[in-house]
Amino acid sequence: MGVQGLTGFVEERGAFFTELRVRDTKLVIDGSSLYHRLCFASTADFRRGGDYGAFAAAVGEFFGSLRACRVSPFVVLDGGRGADDRKLPTLRGRASERLRAAHGLSRGDGGCLVPLLTREAFVQALGRLGVPFVQCFAEADREIAGLANCWGCPVLSLDSDFCVFDLAAGYCPLSHFQWQSVCAGDGERGCYVPARCFSAEKFCRHFGPLNKSLLPLFAVMNGNDYIDLAALEVFFSKVRFPRGCAAGKGGKHLRLQGLLNWLAQFAGPTEAVDSVLQYLKKHQREEIRALLCASMEDYTPSDVNLEDFFQNGKYECEAARKAGLPQWVLDALAKGKLAPFISDALILRSTFLHVQVENMQRPSAHSTALPIRQVIYGLLLKVSQNTQAASPSKQTNEPPVVCEFDRLQKTLKKTFVRAASLPRDFCDDHFPLDKLMEVPMSCRQMLLLETLGVKMSFLEFIPSHLQLPVAVTCYWICSSEPKVKLHQLKALLLMIVSGELHRITNDPDPTVLRAEDDSIAYNEFLKWKEKKLQNKDFDLDAAHSFCQWQCCLQMGLYLNQLLCTPLSEPDLSSRLYSGTLVHRLYQELKSTPSVENLFSLSPKMTQLYQVLLNTVES
Repeated sequence: MGVQGLTGFVEERGAFFTELRVRDTKLVIDGSSLYHRLCFASTADFRRGGDYGAFAAAVGEFFGSLRACRVSPFVVLDGGRGADDRKLPTLRGRASERLRAAHGLSRGDGGCLVPLLTREAFVQALGRLGVPFVQCFAEADREIAGLANCWGCPVLSLDSDFCVFDLAAGYCPLSHFQWQSVCAGDGERGCYVPARCFSAEKFCRHFGPLNKSLLPLFAVMNGNDYIDLAALEVFFSKVRFPRGCAAGKGGKHLRLQGLLNWLAQFAGPTEAVDSVLQYLKKHQREEIRALLCASMEDYTPSDVNLEDFFQNGKYECEAARKAGLPQWVLDALAKGKLAPFISDALILRSTFLHVQVENMQRPSAHSTALPIRQVIYGLLLKVSQNTQAASPSKQTNEPPVVCEFDRLQKTLKKTFVRAASLPRDFCDDHFPLDKLMEVPMSCRQMLLLETLGVKMSFLEFIPSHLQLPVAVTCYWICSSEPKVKLHQLKALLLMIVSGELHRITNDPDPTVLRAEDDSIAYNEFLKWKEKKLQNKDFDLDAAHSFCQWQCCLQMGLYLNQLLCTPLSEPDLSSRLYSGTLVHRLYQELKSTPSVENLFSLSPKMTQLYQVLLNTVES
C-alpha cells in the first residue's frame, strides 16, 4: 500500500519522526492496516487457514489498551473498488503475490497469508466491542484524512500515502505504536501508548527545504497504488538530479532521494509539472499533465462528512450517489452489514476470490461455492426464471455475466460466470433490489436454504447461531470434489463443539449459569489441546477440503447478509473455525477414533455433537 519505497526510506532515517504519548484523544484508525497488522503480528498458523478466535482476542486486547489510555477510536475501512476501478492493475498484482505466498506455504515454505475470513472476523469483533466504524464506498484514505483533520487528531495506519497527506495532527505508523507496552505515565494525566508520529515538516526541511504542496506530485511520479507511469521513465532517464544526490548511502532509494531534491527547486506543483513535461515528447505532454493533476487529487482530504456518519449514522458520498445503488444497500455497506464483494459485483460485475493454502493441482477451493455466488449475482442483477417468456429478444434472454478473478493452478485467471435464475418471487416487478427487504422473511429464508440444499426442518434442533454453519456444512458435503472424508467432517464438527464449549465457559455475563461438568470438560480439552498441538503434521488434501468449507461459509454469510439475515449470523470470533485445531483433530481421528469422545465429560456438549452429526449425515 502507498508510495513505492517510501516506508523503507523514512524508516531508515529515524530523523523524520517525533515521539508521541497517545492518550485522552480521538484516533482515526485505518481498519485495513490494523487487521493486517494484528493478523501478521499474531502467532497465527497461516498454513492451516486461520485461528479467528485468537485473532479476535488480539483485536480485543488492542482496543482494551486504547480504552485504558482514554483514547476514543474510530475505525475507517476500505470499501469496494469504486466505479472507476483505477486500482485494478495493482489489485491483480497483489492477487498474484498472494497466490505465490499460498503456493509457498502449501510446500512448507515460510510466509504470511491473511486467512479468508479475517476481515469478517474483524468487523464482527468491532461490533461486539462497541468500537465505532464505517466502511467507505471505495478506498478509505481520503476520508480518513478528512475526518482526522476535522477532529484535529492523528491517523493510525501502516500506509505511506499518509506521509503525503497534509494532516493537522500527523500520521502514526502502526509499526511504532506500542499498544502492548502501555506506560503508567506521571502525574494526573495517567497512562499512555508510546508512539512515533511522522513529521512532514521535518521530512520537507531535509530536502531543500521542499514545499509541502509538492509531496503529492512526488508520490505520483515515484509510483503509488493508482499510477505507475511508464512515460515518466523518459523523464528519469534524461533529468540530471542535483549534484550529491547519488553520492553517499542512497542505495536502493537513490531515485526517490534524487526526485525529492530535484523537486525542492520549485515553488509549487504547477511549476514542477511544467518542468517535467519539457522532458517528454510534445504529443504526450497534455495527456500526462492531465493524468498527473488528476492523480495528485488523490491526496486531497475528502469532503465526505464522516463526522455526520459517526454522530447520526448518515453516509453520503457523491460516488455512491452516482452509482445509483438502492439506499438500503448503501446504508448496509456503510455499516459493514454487506461486504465490498457485493458492491464490486453490483457496480463492476467483477470480483476477486482470495486464494488460500490449498492443493494447487486441484481446481480452486472457491469452485465449490460457485452455485452460491451465482445466486448472489442473480439477486444483485435480477435474473428471473421466466425471463425468456417475458422478452422476445434473444440478447436479453442471456443472464448477466460476472467476471471472477480466481486461480487456475498457480496462475491468476479471469472467468466469466453466469448469474443464476431466481424464483419468480424475487424477480417480480414488485420486488426489485431496492425492495428486497419487503420480500417476506419466509421466502428469503427458503431461497437461502434451497441454495444450500437444506430444509428448515433439518435445522430445528440446532442452536440458532449455528444453523447457518450447519447448513453450509451440509452444502459442503454434497458439493465438494473430491468428496469430504468422514474424519474431516467429524473433525470440523468437534471443532465447532469446542468453540461452543469455549463460549459458554468464558461468557463474561455473570447471569449465565455454568454447569460444573462443562468447566471440567473444558479444562480437560485444554490439556488435550496443549499436548496434541505440538504435532505439526500437515495434510494438503485435508487442508484443501477445509479451504472449500471456508469458501462455502464466506459465500453463505454474504448471501445471508444480502437476504437481510433470515438466519442468525454466526460469530467467527467465538472460535467457530480454528485451522490449527481442525487439522489436529483430523490427524488424531485417523489414528485414535476415541477422540470423538473428547467432550464426554459434558453431557450437553456430547448431545450437541450427536445432533450436529445426525443433522449433516441425514
